[in-house]
Amino acid sequence: MASTPDTFDYVIVGAGAAGSILAARLTEDPGVTVCVLEAGPPDRNFFIHLPAGFIKTLVDPSVTWQFKTAPTERTGGRAIATTQGRTLGGSSSVNGMIYNRGQPDDLNSWAQRGNRGWGYADCLPYYMRTEKRVGVGRDDRRGRDGALPVTDMDWIHPLSEAFIEGCVGAGIPRAPDYNSGDQAGVGYFQRAIQGGWRVSAARAFLHPAMARPELEVRTNARACGIVFEGRRAVGVRYLAARGATPIEVRARREVIISAGTANTARLMQVSGIGPAATLARIGVPVFHELPVGENFRDHYASRIVMRAKPDTETLNQLARGFGLVKQLARWATGKPNILATAPSHVHLFWKSFEGLDEPDLQCVFTPGSYAEGKVYVLDDYPGCTAGAWQHRPDSIGWVRAKSADVFDDPEIQPNYLSDENDRRVHLGGMRLIRRLLHTPQMMRFLERETLPGPNIERDDELLDFAYRNGSTTYHLIGTCRMGPETDTSSVVNDRLQVHGLQGLRVVDASVMPSMPSANTYATTMMIAEKAADFIRGREPLPAAA
Repeated sequence: MASTPDTFDYVIVGAGAAGSILAARLTEDPGVTVCVLEAGPPDRNFFIHLPAGFIKTLVDPSVTWQFKTAPTERTGGRAIATTQGRTLGGSSSVNGMIYNRGQPDDLNSWAQRGNRGWGYADCLPYYMRTEKRVGVGRDDRRGRDGALPVTDMDWIHPLSEAFIEGCVGAGIPRAPDYNSGDQAGVGYFQRAIQGGWRVSAARAFLHPAMARPELEVRTNARACGIVFEGRRAVGVRYLAARGATPIEVRARREVIISAGTANTARLMQVSGIGPAATLARIGVPVFHELPVGENFRDHYASRIVMRAKPDTETLNQLARGFGLVKQLARWATGKPNILATAPSHVHLFWKSFEGLDEPDLQCVFTPGSYAEGKVYVLDDYPGCTAGAWQHRPDSIGWVRAKSADVFDDPEIQPNYLSDENDRRVHLGGMRLIRRLLHTPQMMRFLERETLPGPNIERDDELLDFAYRNGSTTYHLIGTCRMGPETDTSSVVNDRLQVHGLQGLRVVDASVMPSMPSANTYATTMMIAEKAADFIRGREPLPAAA
């Protein structure tokens, strides 16, 4: 006789940034029980917690989903790795640790689409509730009491300083705090690093909450289907291994999907929620037709590499041999070092063309360079790198399950640079960073450009380089777009409830209606903070003045 499923008030699928916050917030209420299902293992891997360990974890399938995009002509026929976290903390355990909110009008545009309560003034208090800002910042815009420490770069390289000086010389101001609501300018990134360690969402939110008996976290539990009674979601089935017997957990109140943009879309589709054509291809009967998996977007970046003069010591030398030994010693004694930095050091938010009201580009600079075609393999000569990507891409793709088996990776097709305006902005970004890498301040340290090289000059040549060498920034959004029920491109309403169903909510980056002008981590956490208040029936925090 089948055993009775375990029952909780809430079942959350995914222990990433959103799931970790939800688990912590929901179990603050006495007696509320929560089960979190995480497809990956516990976050015990040392390289998760060492900031520089992302070089290891990004290629480690034991803690990541080794997803790849579908190749197109505009990726040079390449399938591009778009790795996502698969462990407690999700991608916050393997990402670049950058804290970046974006521009106020990102959120104002969400509200203008009919999403009540999602304007910048409404959302700012929820950004602030998450963070513990360690450093300068306006106290009416920055949180000081949250669980996630946001710290300043403490390892400063002469090349980084020269890049900033060159930008200032070119008329670009220094940004005192790009997370204050005024983004334009250049400066150092703020990061989720403290005391030499990465602070993931699991470390900040989930692990403290796991001390509560009302919270149960099940790892190596891959969700394979949402359970319904009529039109109401009442549970989730999961697999401990491929071919194993499914295990069911029940939810008295709600099922919350926080599996991440790609996995959320796949789980919904294999559960019969999605476009009829997609479900027909994988042999799943249509339970509820919605555009799940559509409206998918990602940032696409191209990077330019410069060779430094032989006497310029960059990350390339510091990460090898005796240089690395010295950096390890500095890390062990709490001194600034390369092991406790984010992969991107300097930010530049600027305009692809003069005359724009706000920046439409994010650019990054690092005093190190990676070998062509290799993932985070440092060059054997001293070098530096700058990259650029468009804030709000217009190219739209999709995520579609390839089969009903959740052990088969989904098809991920961002359609990078398919939109003509995206190509125009991308070219503007490449030309901007190339110019800024050749300022007098930089050329005191540098010899020449190695990628794409000085002979690549025309628009068609630069675009060809972008097609063959560009890459994801791992910012996947939009497959369960938020919008009113009258918006046929939307999947959830402005309370993040799935249209036409009961007891089912989506809380992760998949609900973003459009791309924020930023890395997506901070905004995903904000979404989870707001969702927690929706679910708990609380009044929203007062809007910012």
